[in-house]
Parts: sequence; C-alpha cells; structure tokens
Amino acid sequence: MRLGIDLGGTKIEIIALGDGGETLLRQRIATPQGDYLATVMAIAGLVEQVENTLGQRGTLGIGIPGAESLHSGLIKNANSTCLIGQPLRRDLQALLQREVRLANDANCFALSEAVDGAGRDAPIVFGVILGTGVGGGIVVKRQVLTGANAIAGEWGHNPLPLPADEDLPLPRCYCGRHGCIETYLSGPGLAADHRRHSGQTLDAATIAARAEAGDAACEASMQRYEKRLGRALAGVINILDPQVIVLGGGLSQIARLYRNVPQFCGEHVFSDVFYNKIVPPQHGDSSGVRGAAWLWD
Repeated sequence: MRLGIDLGGTKIEIIALGDGGETLLRQRIATPQGDYLATVMAIAGLVEQVENTLGQRGTLGIGIPGAESLHSGLIKNANSTCLIGQPLRRDLQALLQREVRLANDANCFALSEAVDGAGRDAPIVFGVILGTGVGGGIVVKRQVLTGANAIAGEWGHNPLPLPADEDLPLPRCYCGRHGCIETYLSGPGLAADHRRHSGQTLDAATIAARAEAGDAACEASMQRYEKRLGRALAGVINILDPQVIVLGGGLSQIARLYRNVPQFCGEHVFSDVFYNKIVPPQHGDSSGVRGAAWLWD
C-alpha cells in the first residue's frame, strides 16, 4: 500500500493506493494555520488513522508547497511560511518510524499524470501549475527530476519572454524580481493585468466566463494571457521538448487554452513542426496527492 499526502495551505489530504493504483481511501482535514508542530502532528495522526482503518502499513510520500534544501535538509521556498527552516522529513520519520519521501507539490502533480494520467506512456512530461502561483514539475521515464538546487521545473520565476508594450511596466514579484512569468500567468496575475487595462476588478474565472459571453475587455485580457502562456511554454519546449504538457491548477479548467495556446507556442518553438501536446489533467485535483503516493513507484 502506498500512502500519499498533499500538504496544502488550507487542507491536508491523504490517499491510500493499492498495488494497481486503485484508491483504497481518501480523506482531508484543515491545515493548522501557522503552527508547524500542529501540522506535523496532524500528518502523523492522519497516517495512523488510515493505517488503522485499512489494517496495513504503507509507504509514505508527501507533496509540499516548497522544497527540501539539499544542503541542510530544511524546508525552503514554501508559501506556507511556518514550514520554512524546519526539518519536516526528519521530524516525520522520527514520529512515524519509517522513511518518508518529500517532493514539491508541482512535482507530485506531474508524476501522477505521467504514471497513469494524461501523460501516461510519454517519456517526458512537463506538469504546469496555473493557480494562485505558477509552478512546474518534470518527469522523465516516470522519475521526477529534482535538480542540483531542488528547483527543477520552477519556470514561474523565469522572466516573461519578449515583453511588449502591453506587458509593461514589469510587475514586481513576491520573490523580489520583476516580470516573472508568475506575475502574468497566475490567477492573481491575470486579474491584475485585466485591472490595469480595463479598470475592472474581476477574478480569473469571471474574466474567462465573460470573455466566452462576448465581453470585449475580458476577451482582450484572455488573448494577452494566451499569447504570454504560449511564449513562456515555448521557452520550456525549446529546452526540454516534452511530449506532453499537462496543465493543472484553477486556470487549467479554462477550455479555450487548449484550443488557442498551441498556435502561440508554435510561433516561438525552434522547429518546423509542433508535436507537443497540451492537455488537461486526467486526475484533476487528485493529481497532487496521487503523485505523492507514487513517489514510491
């Protein structure tokens, strides 16, 4: 049995997978806010509860909103700030008396879709998170790429390629830089761009819905978004050339992206053909927690 946990800012979710990848049990609880010790104890309590219910012990993988430093073993780059600087894996291993595998939540998403989802059988899968932030994960032959600094796939903090007048001034990112892809392609980034150009304060889902209904300002914002996403993904494709790109996060539910973005990618890809597939996730919001379990594939 494989256990996977998705440690989010608002909820902690656990899944138990059988040998064939079938779901044996799935459960979620609220994440203790700003309390590291309470978070660790909540994770351990979930594992104990699930194993008692199912009557067996499992391997454990955990997807986290950050990364584990390869130098210190402490958590870094986490938007759940109570995790930063903490030895999460060491503490959980001591509590649960077993090896625990950690990975960035975007890596878990990509792994899930590569193993038995929309990227099944593809040698290289790039999993994209388009949500509150922009992240990514790379899976090659069912193995997650971590990288020398544990940041492989973090394309959201590259600068937006070829900024035009409509992209200026470069927005400031929380990371301290300006013009990061995340500041344009996240949900808040789309909302901020629409506000700058139209004066309207709308969230990303409303902008997309109104564009479909014929709202000219919202349609213009969606077209800017799609062109930026195409340029940004083309940079990834020119380096990685994945057979499949799977979009995740809240904005992955916008159907028009799958119709329109490939042509904008193709304009900037260094090739005479564009064979890369851009697809929605097969497992939806289950992908992160399933991928955590598959860290023991």
